[in-house]
Parts: sequence; structure tokens; C-alpha cells
Amino acid sequence: MDYHETFKEENEQMKERYELTLQRIAEMNQEETVAEPYRSYFRTMAGFLLKMNDLYRIVAAGEMKNWTLEKCSRFNEELYWDILQEHYDKSYGNPSYAVSVLGETFGKILSFLYTELRGEIVFAYEQRLFDMTIVNELFIEIYNLFEQEKVTYRKVKEAVYWYVSDYSDVMMMYRTREQLDTDLNFATSIIMDSDLSDLRYLYQYGEYISENERKTAEFLNTFSQEEIDAIAAVYTEGYREGFAANGMDISKKKLVNIRYSIGFERIIRSAIGQFAAMGLEPVIYRSAVHSINKRQMIKIGYVSTSPNKQYEFDHRCDGAIYLDKSFVTRKLENLRAAYEEYKAEAEVFGGPACMEIFGETPFEPVNKQEVYTYSEAQEQLEVQYRSQSNQIVNEYIRPEERSFTIIAYPMPEIGDQYEEIFREIIKVNTLDKDLYREIQQKLIDALDQAKEVWVQGKGANQTDIRVQMQERKNPDRETNFENCLADVNIPVGEVFTSPRLSGTNGILHVSEVYLNELKYKDLAITFEDGMIKDYTCKNFETEEENKKYIKENVLYNQETLPIGEFAIGTNTTAYVMAHRYDIVYKLPILIVEKMGPHFAVGDTCYSYCEETRVYNPDGKEIVAKDNECSILRKEDIKKAYFHCHTDITIPYEEIGSITAIGKDGSSTVIIQNGRFVLPGTEALNQPFLDEMEKN
Repeated sequence: MDYHETFKEENEQMKERYELTLQRIAEMNQEETVAEPYRSYFRTMAGFLLKMNDLYRIVAAGEMKNWTLEKCSRFNEELYWDILQEHYDKSYGNPSYAVSVLGETFGKILSFLYTELRGEIVFAYEQRLFDMTIVNELFIEIYNLFEQEKVTYRKVKEAVYWYVSDYSDVMMMYRTREQLDTDLNFATSIIMDSDLSDLRYLYQYGEYISENERKTAEFLNTFSQEEIDAIAAVYTEGYREGFAANGMDISKKKLVNIRYSIGFERIIRSAIGQFAAMGLEPVIYRSAVHSINKRQMIKIGYVSTSPNKQYEFDHRCDGAIYLDKSFVTRKLENLRAAYEEYKAEAEVFGGPACMEIFGETPFEPVNKQEVYTYSEAQEQLEVQYRSQSNQIVNEYIRPEERSFTIIAYPMPEIGDQYEEIFREIIKVNTLDKDLYREIQQKLIDALDQAKEVWVQGKGANQTDIRVQMQERKNPDRETNFENCLADVNIPVGEVFTSPRLSGTNGILHVSEVYLNELKYKDLAITFEDGMIKDYTCKNFETEEENKKYIKENVLYNQETLPIGEFAIGTNTTAYVMAHRYDIVYKLPILIVEKMGPHFAVGDTCYSYCEETRVYNPDGKEIVAKDNECSILRKEDIKKAYFHCHTDITIPYEEIGSITAIGKDGSSTVIIQNGRFVLPGTEALNQPFLDEMEKN
């Protein structure tokens, strides 16, 4: 079905209601019924909404097809002009500016309204007249409140609350539908039907298009089709192998969710063809637009370069306006109703295939007093919703029957050597799995003899932690560590386990690390019996700010988290390459976790799939899939999972030693001063030696 036919009937039904909102909004520019400084705000936003109507009609008429590339670029820049970093100081989207102009009472909430109105850019491109109408109606309702002599914050907040509450069923139904319904093929149509050599196609999405997207598309157009197909095959084969490795029948699945960054369409088009050969159709959706569907700064779906990450950081907790117990209950009910509506599609959903990007200039957020923050009660409600919503999703898309794959490539922002780095990453993503299988088995054989593993930092690194291993009942047939090769998690290169929490004590310290695109300086986490006891960093001036930053973005507002994973990354080729180009701190965790020992805080790698039997290539069953938290699922599932998993890697140069300590007290050194010393693993040091010879 043609995408625009999907909304044709609905748009006809909404047309009159929508036109009425436009008439009222147009009148605002001539009225003086709202006092300053609010009048200027409402006139600015009224002008924006009228411009969105023009955009809606331009898209509907197909006028952009006749525009030049330069005009497309200029128009895109105008849509995002006011939130770009160079203009953000005078933008109503900036809560600090909004408060300074509109006052403490209304500045924050009108800045929130501004962000919700900006969603109309997407709705206009996707021709979603219903969404444009309800956003317009919210704007008019709040404008009418400001026409009154005594407008109150409570009344404005109530308007927002009932807007998200009343329409949460529609918003969540659509969000669920676009994850499962192939008729919502807006992005798929762009990928499959466009002339990808004509970069005007980039501007059909409605997302901000920067040099990253343009240069990526230009560069990929220099590759032959054979090269593109080979790059795509690493990605799609990883997905297929994920099913095979876990003994799942991929033929029972019909849908694959493709997530990517704009500019990679040539690879994605090839991947769609390769997935089709497996019997899979793509469902492709953009990251969430409505506030109700967002989760802080985490973006799930297809994305482009952020026009301003500080803008997104400033609005990460806007849900504080409306988050209460009743709203959470309603939201959960609506989520279940949505999955019940699309349960047939959920049954054949295979899981996500993610193509991530890296190389952006590292983002260091600025904390502002004027932004919304969650109260302690709201933090707990957010945790509760995340837990219960995951349980609902897992009822319809069963974890033990789905898989995934993740791969990553650089973007042009990484530097002048972008094209060279891109080709190096292709090599990293296609390293010899057979070689790594043998070497990693040597590591596993040694680690399986350990009662505990002692990890120590060196120099300024204060890491000193003893990690307890799980008990194996049948050592001849069982192993604690998974031999991780390049299937779901590309590139190759790690062995990992779920440690025993009791007795796992010590400090994990990293001088500098990026987690979910946020930078942490001197991150230190103290563990007691495998649970986070304390944490700090040096990002901000006060300890209170530093702790809040970690709690919000690593613990996700939970009081503590367990160690869900201990691993040793073995991809020294990636490590040496990263240092050669000085891009270590621009790499995604997907690659960084393969470049040294790491710990994950949160759930284990096997959450919700602990009962699924998993085997290494040597035939041994991996038995360390539970810990003292996850096993509680047998008593009360609410106590078992934390719904997060954040990897924290210690670079090789900060590692003093990793030692496997046996029950008898014997010691086997795995890594000494950042180099592999276990017999049979010396080949992992070769990239270091080769680099020394070059220099």
C-alpha cells in the first residue's frame, strides 16, 4: 500500500476540525487579548504552526520533488534554525531563556509546549493530520487560558495533563503499530523508491540533515554494488546467525525492525533485499516524537544527527509535568490494548537489526536549574512503568523467540580521515571468527577454573575488584563464559559471564568513558556483594550534581543495580586502530566493550531468557545465566529485573592485571600491564607489536 493512502480517509475526516484550529491560530496575530511577554511567545508559535500547515500542503502536493538540492537544504535549515546551538540562547526551546523572558511560573511549561509543537514537522512530512490537529488544539486551549485575567500554572498544567492522558491511547496505539505494521512504510518507501544518487532524497524524512548525512550518502555512492552488498551481508547474516546460534527457527518470523541513521540508505536497501530472502519484511520507524513516547535522551528507531543535544538534554524529564500514578496506570492499560490489537504481528516479530553510528563530537551536558526534574516519587513511578511495560511487551514478543543484531560505522564528523576510518571499521567488523574462537576458548578454559577473578587497575586507575564466579556442577559439560563471536554483537571479540553477586566486592574506576552518548570523568563505582553501594564522578562542581547525573543516566533513577556481566574484550585490532586515529572516546560501546575488560551494571545478558539452553562452539552449555537478583523471577518477577544494561570498559592501558584465582588459592594471570600473558592468547598482542613497528 502507498504510504499516503494509509491516512487519506482519516485526513478527510479530520479536515474540518483541523481547518477550525488554523482559523483560530491565524487570528492570534491580530489579537492583543494576551498580555506581554506571553503575547510575543504565542504569536511566534502561531506563526510556526501556520508554517507547518504550509509544509503539510507542500508535501501533499509533491512540490519538493521539483526543488533543487540547495533549496531543500535551505528549507531544512530553516525548520531547525531556532534550536541550533548558535541560536539556542534566544530560543523558547531553551528553558533558561524561556524562564528569563516568560518568568519562573510559566517559562518551563511553555518551553515544554514549544517542544511538543515542534513535533508537527514530522507530522506534516508523514501527513498525520490527526496529530497536527490535537497539538493545535492544545496550543489554542493554553492560549485561551492566557486570555483570562488570572491565568494560573495549575490550569496550564491541567491542560497538558489531560492532553497526554486523553490521547495516550491513540499515541501509544500508533507507536505500537508503527513497530509492527508494514503498511506504515514511510521510511521504507524513501529507501526503496528513491534515486539514492540524488541526495534530495535525504530531505524527504523531515529530520535535521547535517553534513554527516550528506557526506555519508555521498561516500557510500562511491562504493560498487558488490561492496555495498558485502557490507549489508555482515549485518544481515549476524541477524540470521543469532537465531541459529540459539536454536530458534527464523522461518517462523515475518518481521524485522531495521534501525539506522539517515545517509546509510544504500546499505539498508541491500539489507532489505537480503532479509526478504530470509522471508522477513522490514518495519522501520523513526525515534519517538510525542513526549509521552520518549524516554529521556534515548532514541529508538531511525535517526539523524541531533540539531542540538543540549536541547534534548534540557527536555529529558518533561514528563514531570504529568507523571503520576493514575497516568502510569492508564499508560500501561493503553500499552496492553495496543499489543492486543497487533498481537498477530507481534507473534511473528523477529527483533531489531540495528546499524549504529559513532564519531560525533563528544557531548558534555550543562545542568540547568530551569529544567524539569522528576521528584523521588516520580522516579519510582518511572522505574515501575519501565518494569511493567517490559513485562507486557515480553508477553506478546517473547524474548526466548526473538533475536537481534548490532553493528556500527563512523560518521563524517569523526574527522578528516573519515573515509579511511570507515574502511578500517569494515575490516574490524569482518575479522576471522575462527581465529578468535580458538583463542577465546583458551581464556574460557582458564577462567572456568577460577573461584574468583581479581581485576586491578594501574597508574591513576583505582580499579580493585574481586568478581565471584558461579558454581559449575558438571565441569566437563558446563562453562561459565560465553565465547562471543560476531553474530548478534558485531564485531567479534569477548568472553563474558554473569557473576555471582555474593562476595563480589571492590571499586570499578575509569578515567574517562562515554555511556549512552554522555561523558563521565573519573567515574568510580563501589560494589558490595555485587550491588552498587556508592558512585561518583568529576563532571560537575558539586558531589550532589555528580551523583544525580549518575543516578539518572546510569542507574535510571533506581537506588542500586547489580553487576550483570563481567567480560574480557579481546579485539586488540579495534583497540590499536582506535588509538591510531585517536578516536577511542568516539567509539560506541558496541566496539569499546570488545577493547578491554568490562563490567555491566543492570540485568544479565540473558534477562528473560535464562531457561533457554545456550552452548559454546565446543559443545559446553553456558550455565552462568542467573544471579541472585534474576533468580527472583521464580518468586516475584518485579524483583528480578532492572530493565537496563550499561557496559563500562576499562582500557587496556589502565589495566594492571586480571588474575584467575582457583579454589586452592592458585593464580593464573590472564592480562599483565595491559597485555595478554595466558599461554595460547599471545596472538592478541600482535596488533600492538605491528603498530610499534609502524611507528
